[in-house]
Amino acid sequence: MDATRCAIEIQRGMVERNAPVPQDKRIELRIGIHVGDIIIEEGDIYGDGVNIAARLEGIAQPGGICISDDAYRQVRGKLDASFEDGGEQSLKNIARPVRVYWLRSNEKSAIASTTLALPSKPSIAVLAFENMSGAPEQEYFADGVAEDVVTALSRLRWLFVVARNSSFTYKGRSADVRQVGRELGVRYVLEGSVRKAGNRVRINAQLIDASDGHHVWADRYDRALEDIFAVQDEMTNQITSAIAPGIVAAEVQRAQAKNADELSTWERLMQAHWHIQRFTSEDFREAIHLLDELLRRDPNNATALSDLAFALHFSGSFAWADDPVAAFARSREVARHAVASDDKDATAQSIAAVGELFSGRHDDAIRRLRRAIELDPNSNYAHGHLSAAYAFGGEPEAAIQQAQMAIRLSPRDFLNVIWHITTAWAHLSAESFQEAADSAQRAIDCNPAFADAHGVLAAASAYLGRIADARASLDVFASLIRGSLADQLSARPFRRPADRERYLTGLRKAGLPEKK
Repeated sequence: MDATRCAIEIQRGMVERNAPVPQDKRIELRIGIHVGDIIIEEGDIYGDGVNIAARLEGIAQPGGICISDDAYRQVRGKLDASFEDGGEQSLKNIARPVRVYWLRSNEKSAIASTTLALPSKPSIAVLAFENMSGAPEQEYFADGVAEDVVTALSRLRWLFVVARNSSFTYKGRSADVRQVGRELGVRYVLEGSVRKAGNRVRINAQLIDASDGHHVWADRYDRALEDIFAVQDEMTNQITSAIAPGIVAAEVQRAQAKNADELSTWERLMQAHWHIQRFTSEDFREAIHLLDELLRRDPNNATALSDLAFALHFSGSFAWADDPVAAFARSREVARHAVASDDKDATAQSIAAVGELFSGRHDDAIRRLRRAIELDPNSNYAHGHLSAAYAFGGEPEAAIQQAQMAIRLSPRDFLNVIWHITTAWAHLSAESFQEAADSAQRAIDCNPAFADAHGVLAAASAYLGRIADARASLDVFASLIRGSLADQLSARPFRRPADRERYLTGLRKAGLPEKK
């Protein structure tokens, strides 16, 4: 039976592989299966069993399967496929006629018709979560979590999400995720289960690459079930926030394994994203080059425009660009283009808000970031940049709250270095110097190449009287920023002059000359 099941999977896989290939260049396999004795000698196999299988292969149709009567008796009624009786066939060099069965023609058509081509962007199906509680009344909770995850993921503009009405048709069935992927035309499948015991609930969720069955991400959540709707909302946010980074990480890895001439638009974007995650001047230059090249082919790609605006902004912030002022200006221009291309994209709205913030338009930036959060409440990107807007705007409590939300939404994100440093800025403006130093150190632990973390640590340490530590941090800060340090310090968008002066005073205590 395993051999026949394997044959069906092979033929289904070939249909998927052949889909984008011109008809005259497709490879179509014939498969023959027989159950019988074989002889193995010196690594070779032979005998009547092998000979009959080889002859069955010869009379199978291209893309089809032919099995003997002996094999058919092993699989009859046990597989999700049906065979038609081909009668007795005389096979070359086989003494007796063999009764054969062919995979039905409608089954072959079903294999082809149920294999949908993948979309041009990452795609996912969320299956109904299994109720493991043994209590029918808990069915609505399991369905509710899965339905809310579908709704939340649908807000991600870069992700293709199959509608609930399609993905829930597998409810109560033992479906192979690879089959689900083929039938729904998706790369990823999310499945999960819910188990309630007493006043606690446990949710297991796993994200699977449907192309090979590989587990991309899995987690378990245990909660007290005091308010069922609050728990449902919390679980939805936790699961959704983990899925997006998991998919991006898998897509980045997939893109890195391909040659440049094999890359699709999305895969080129993922290669650029890989460089952005490394957060060095060299990687940002390469990311900008890749994104510029991509946008020449696809000028209105909102995701690529947002990434380019982000890379240009930090190239200006750290003077990695030859002309930081021009980099800032181009970043703002590209961000506006991203919003014009898709004004419902939370990431595009967020990076446009960063341009407004660094132009001194704090209120406009905050309004736009709140709009981004309305578009996608689970966007750590929007919450994190709102933290920056509040930190530079002199609202430390709001800044810290938003930074904590951003980190909670995506605990292992490379962007967390920024959210830790916005927390440090907020503590510094509140004159909570120990907390500022602690947050700056957490930022350094995330990514020691992020210059501002060393600057805030230097200022906070100086206020705490740790002058030797402050001077060491100042030296690292200066080494990470090219050009005039004074120019870069003046570019930080403090709304209140007192906050800027407090920072500069701390740096002077650490050893920064009055004029530099």
